[in-house]
Amino acid sequence: MSTFVESGRQALTIEIEALENLAPRIDESFAMAGQIILESQGKVVVIGMGKSGHIAKKIAATLASTGTPAFYVHPGEASHGDLGMIGEQDVVIAISNSGETSEVTSLLPLLKRKSIPIISMTGKPQSTLSSNAQVNLNIAVEKEACPLNLAPTSSTTATLAMGDALAVALLEARGFTEADFAYSHPGGSLGKKLLLHVSDVMVKGEEIPMIPSSSLVRDALIEISAKGLGMVAIVNESGQLQGVFTDGDLRRMLDHVDIKTSRIEDVMTKNCITIKATSLAVDALNILDEKRINGLFVVDEQMQVVGALNMHN
Repeated sequence: MSTFVESGRQALTIEIEALENLAPRIDESFAMAGQIILESQGKVVVIGMGKSGHIAKKIAATLASTGTPAFYVHPGEASHGDLGMIGEQDVVIAISNSGETSEVTSLLPLLKRKSIPIISMTGKPQSTLSSNAQVNLNIAVEKEACPLNLAPTSSTTATLAMGDALAVALLEARGFTEADFAYSHPGGSLGKKLLLHVSDVMVKGEEIPMIPSSSLVRDALIEISAKGLGMVAIVNESGQLQGVFTDGDLRRMLDHVDIKTSRIEDVMTKNCITIKATSLAVDALNILDEKRINGLFVVDEQMQVVGALNMHN
């Protein structure tokens, strides 16, 4: 058992050292690579063979999801027709630790003939690939985490990290926002968190608990019970919100207020917290948490009540 632990820790130690050595290489070459991509009118095409191919797919996916349109092309397939997927406005990121992978280097004359910018990621700055690229990102590692120094481990980790660094730098340079990210991730909980609006979850129309400001407290009690949101909106003749009354307010005043004769406008909470229908649902949830309240009324620009929601919504 201890052998497994020691081997695992040793592998991580080697890969951590590889990443630490990578940081100083975020330099002018890195900035040039980012600028080439930023100025491109096309897409980023990432190519790589074997393990580098797997890393290339991840880099392409990360770029695409953070505002830089990108896709992966298998270099072997590119030599048999898929090269047509690469346009003259595109930028190629070619990955090869040795810089001599034949399936990758065989594409270089064709890419250069179309004047397609090439950004290489290699561990050999003097290799064929790096020598034919506009800029090379050095991903060299002292050794692989594999004890035989054969299986791509540290080198693929360094390559992936370099790709992440490039994607993040481009994200910031483009001013990519949380909303932009949401449109690339509409599915699942992430999409719901970022894209769901208050208008998507609020109750509307006859379901909104609402009474006129001339009502009595007992009318508020009836409306709260009927609509089941634990609160009622008090509005004027134009439907504009004047205040809010909750079941908690009712409990606190039962011992000193006659609900049959007291007017609701005398006991309601004025200047209450509201939200707009166009706000994100996650913002409504944050308000409910921060203010320690159970519900919100949704108003338009004229303060007319257009909806209501609570924690259950």
